[in-house]
Amino acid sequence: MRSWKLFETNYGAVKQLQYEVAVLPFGAIEPHNLHLPYGIDTLQCDVVGERICEAAHQRGAKVILLPTVPYGTQTNQLKFPLAMNLYPTTIKTIVGDLVESLVRSGIRKVVLLNGHGGNDMKWILREMYGQTPAHLFLCDWWTVFSDVYDEIFAVRDNHGGEMETSFALAYCPELVDRNPDGSLTADEGRVNQTRFEAINSGWVSIARPWHLLTTNTGVTNPHAATAEKGRRMMKVLVERLATFLVELSEAELDERFPY
Repeated sequence: MRSWKLFETNYGAVKQLQYEVAVLPFGAIEPHNLHLPYGIDTLQCDVVGERICEAAHQRGAKVILLPTVPYGTQTNQLKFPLAMNLYPTTIKTIVGDLVESLVRSGIRKVVLLNGHGGNDMKWILREMYGQTPAHLFLCDWWTVFSDVYDEIFAVRDNHGGEMETSFALAYCPELVDRNPDGSLTADEGRVNQTRFEAINSGWVSIARPWHLLTTNTGVTNPHAATAEKGRRMMKVLVERLATFLVELSEAELDERFPY
């Protein structure tokens, strides 16, 4: 039993502890090219959440890791079978209900650990600001190491590419599909351009229909992935996010918090 992980701790332990910070992860269920499991976004949140909360707990942080919400916004992938969708407004309702439960339990510092690019959650922080006594923090975990990304990976991963595949090879290799020769069953993650230069250049954005954008839902080439790259990435994540959780746990909730 780990007292910092709500899924496996018990009331006997919880009622003797005072948690300062709750980490609430959000994943997704969707295809990721041909070789990664539908649940890779959720699995990544599970692993990242455990690693950072364990490290923070060992350094004295009063942190509790909540179970990962396994579903996310899939409106871009609705043409693919079993892409399980929650609309953004539904996610906001889930966040609101769970934050209310945390507030009733005396927790006022909540970190939303997001593991899916389709989960646009910044607006939820704006919507809830001033409506709850809780202070909400949002972390899209893949942005944490963006300054050292190119030192680890050859290509910037957009979906089911080198970074996510490296993560899977390091932490759930049994779920990565391979050919008999050991190579990935994935395609190269090529994407199609729209007919508009403004969209292709990033001046104008759209909700990308994945069945038109991609061949098999992959965006960027995963074939340079290795488990060692995944472990290097995790080291940076743990160092940076565990430190944040320790600082957040120790911070006083005064009228100028978090400034």
